[in-house]
Amino acid sequence: MPVYLLTVKRMYNPDRTDLEILRLLEQDGRMSHKVIAQTVHKSITPVHSRISKLEKSGFIRKITALINPKLIGRGLTAYTQVLLKVHSQESLENFIAEAVKIKEVMECYHMTGTFDFLLRITIRDMEAYNELLLKQLSNLPAVAQMQTFFVISEAKYETAYFNTV
Repeated sequence: MPVYLLTVKRMYNPDRTDLEILRLLEQDGRMSHKVIAQTVHKSITPVHSRISKLEKSGFIRKITALINPKLIGRGLTAYTQVLLKVHSQESLENFIAEAVKIKEVMECYHMTGTFDFLLRITIRDMEAYNELLLKQLSNLPAVAQMQTFFVISEAKYETAYFNTV
């Protein structure tokens, strides 16, 4: 995250109204400013201003749609742990730079523990994963070992931090 965003975050402390706006936008990112304003008992102009501040200060990273991966041919989810041969800054940065270029890699985390990285991968099926493994994942910089876990079923998938349950 750029340093200037960290500075702005420290300068802007969200109040209860801001947190309620964040909660509402998490539930429905397409919610109009008018509906948000009515819900938080403010007029539209201050709500618009608050949302702009929340975006500029980094509290709102992105407003997006949640797609059903099965309906677009990405029904298999895999979590792949990656151990690198070398742990230099250059090696770590090179791995990250290449891993995030792979369209099937939905998330890439640098981790503590036995493995260095955890990748969440969504892909069509096992055959496609095997091809991805042979042609791309195994060729990532400095990979020593990988271990993959496949999702059998999904008991919970949540993106909201201001969860109402």
